[in-house]
Amino acid sequence: MLKGKKILLGITGSIAAYKSILLLRLLVKAGAEVKIIMTESARNFVSPLVLSTLSGNKVLEGLFEEDTWANHVMLGRWADVMLIAPLSCNTLSKMANGQCDSLLLAVYLSATCPVVVSPAMDEDMWHHAATKRNIALLESYGNTIIPVENGELASGLIGEGRMAEPETIVEYLITHFFRGTALNGKKVLITAGPTYEAIDPVRFIGNHSSGKMGFALAEAFYLQGAKVCLVTGPTAQSIQYKGIELIAVTDAAAMYNNCMSRFTSCDIAVMSAAVADYTPTVVADEKIKKAGEAIVIELTKTKDILKAMGAVKRDNQLLVGFALETNNENAYAIGKLESKNADMIVLNSLRDANAGFGFDTNKVTIFDRNGNNYPIALASKKDIAGEIIHLIINKIHG
Repeated sequence: MLKGKKILLGITGSIAAYKSILLLRLLVKAGAEVKIIMTESARNFVSPLVLSTLSGNKVLEGLFEEDTWANHVMLGRWADVMLIAPLSCNTLSKMANGQCDSLLLAVYLSATCPVVVSPAMDEDMWHHAATKRNIALLESYGNTIIPVENGELASGLIGEGRMAEPETIVEYLITHFFRGTALNGKKVLITAGPTYEAIDPVRFIGNHSSGKMGFALAEAFYLQGAKVCLVTGPTAQSIQYKGIELIAVTDAAAMYNNCMSRFTSCDIAVMSAAVADYTPTVVADEKIKKAGEAIVIELTKTKDILKAMGAVKRDNQLLVGFALETNNENAYAIGKLESKNADMIVLNSLRDANAGFGFDTNKVTIFDRNGNNYPIALASKKDIAGEIIHLIINKIHG
């Protein structure tokens, strides 16, 4: 979501300035164009040469350099967002009181773009009444404050005042300024991962689903402006954006209950989880001991979440299912589309190399109720998620 965006990064004199190097790398890697302004004291903590090399742009420091004038007005109009990270206590005070004794402050005072700051200072400075006043003033001017974090400080103390981590800052920028709008106002329910069906307190029936596809879908929907609820089985995956509601479950029954209670209020449901088809009829209270040459476990069918949703689906709801097959893939996928009353089915084949469970890549074919099919070549699951959502957006608005 940062590709082609213009970020003006201001760096002030704080020990936290070392984080600006990683922050810059993350912004550039995400496709943003970054120009940098430093205060004179920031030079004590980070090298302009490093920053100019990583950004591909000359680092600006003074209003007058080598008999030229840095056009602070144009810089403030060029950027989509002006980000000051770290923001020292000293520069915070100057910004709050309208001082203009550096290029950074001149650009800030003339900026027409949103201004976001990430403070960094020792805990006692952070909690001082003057600092609180200055933060309040900055916010009253329409600026955005990224909350400080709690942790180890340069003084050796542990407490509040740490500059937010670079990953947190990038996530904050995307969430608050650069999300898409195609799905604004839409509520999306997604499932991900496997379910574990208990045999006894230590054993279960499960599958190899990693949850990567479902998590990629949740983030892709969120980045298009949707309100996303992700119901996930046991997985090592984590969400990048705090705005996504995450509900962790273990077994098929819990996933069914959570999904059905939310389905009536959602606009789009995407069932990408690999839910167990069967669960043990009886779960042993104690660990089953090894005895004899064989053991028989009676299994009972789990409730079919996609079918249950299809039975109550309204005309203004979009229901998407996933099908993982090993043979007769297309026929099974089309059959599932019809029998579950879904609007779209995303087909995975275990016969496709580097696709499906556990891989970072996937290869799918999407079938819809109008008889169309859309093959998507092998790509990252993030890119596959983007293609799926592009089709959904076209279906909704088309």
